[in-house]
Amino acid sequence: MKKVVFSLVLLFATGIVFAQEKAVKEAKKLAGAVTPDFAKAEELINQALTNPETKDQAETWNVAGFIQRRKSEKEMEKAYLMQPYDTLQVYNSALNMSKYYLKCDELAQIPNEKGKIKNKYRKSNAATILGERGNIINGGIQNFNEDKNKEALDFFGMYVDIAKHPMFEKENLLETDTILPQIAYYASLAAAKLEDYPSILKYAPYAKDDKEVGRYAMEFLSTAFKAEGDTVKFVASLKEGLQKYPDHPFFFGSLIDYYTSNNKYDEAMQFADNMLATDPTNYFYLYVKGYLYHNMKEYDNAIEYYQKTIDADPTYAEAYSNLGLIYCVKAQEFSEKATSDMNDPQYKEDQNTLRSFYEKALPYYEKARELSPDKQDLWLNGLYSVYYNLNMGPEFEEIEQLIQ
Repeated sequence: MKKVVFSLVLLFATGIVFAQEKAVKEAKKLAGAVTPDFAKAEELINQALTNPETKDQAETWNVAGFIQRRKSEKEMEKAYLMQPYDTLQVYNSALNMSKYYLKCDELAQIPNEKGKIKNKYRKSNAATILGERGNIINGGIQNFNEDKNKEALDFFGMYVDIAKHPMFEKENLLETDTILPQIAYYASLAAAKLEDYPSILKYAPYAKDDKEVGRYAMEFLSTAFKAEGDTVKFVASLKEGLQKYPDHPFFFGSLIDYYTSNNKYDEAMQFADNMLATDPTNYFYLYVKGYLYHNMKEYDNAIEYYQKTIDADPTYAEAYSNLGLIYCVKAQEFSEKATSDMNDPQYKEDQNTLRSFYEKALPYYEKARELSPDKQDLWLNGLYSVYYNLNMGPEFEEIEQLIQ
């Protein structure tokens, strides 16, 4: 009796497998017909893609890709006949087809019971995918322009994934495709907008050497490493970015910020000096060295380098703002030591010294306001303090109204 029951179970299981394989064949037949029934074909293949009996068969995924290819072909027939057609459908079919064919190839590369690989799909499917890469780019562009960043990332990411897939090893797309770095950049840009840091780390490296967008791709990489909490790679990426793109201030500024926020002033100063050795008149390098002295409370040295910054770039508002700030800090520190006794002979002299600090701060804050009227954080509170301490009535009232 047990043998009979066991035989019935085997027959039932075989029947299920046969039914699912038949469904895959039927889906292909429906999609390949002169008048395709894509709705039914997709219903059948979607069931097969999740069914345990067929989901690991290369043919299932191959048929799924075939259905998408046929959908695109039928839309393009309308275009040839000057009829309205669904452009986005063409793009989406190219994307989905590529996903299915890549999965098909992965399964077809698994050795059989004799240890041999018989991949009958690769040549044909690879050629089809290569022919659709333009539509994958266009799909990414359309979604990106519509601020659909998740969808744009799917398209741009697929373009890069295709290039590094073993199916296209002979084409060596990573080396021969001249626009791939820019597509990789747009993939990482869409990922950055989504704060999808793993995707940035996946795609940005393929863009980091591009002359036009490489610096921004590396900036995304550094930001992603920081967000993921990988300090070692964060600092290494900043150093690499600085070496590749020394004129892009993000890397130098971020390195200095890292050093100072972790009280590594000696390392930061050595780094600043190394950069100044390569370009002694670079206004940003000079500014950073002044900023370091500023944070170390070596105010006279900070004043020297902020002044050198202004000499190198008279329009750098941040340097003017920080010069004003230093003189205000000096005034505050001096006021704590100055006598408050009006009967003391030293009182008048101390008040004159105190006033001189605010008088020195005044032109720097006003210049910062002139250069960057929209950046109120550079001058608003500073001018409020200066005008108040110099008893500049009308000017103080105007600033007070801005603060309120």
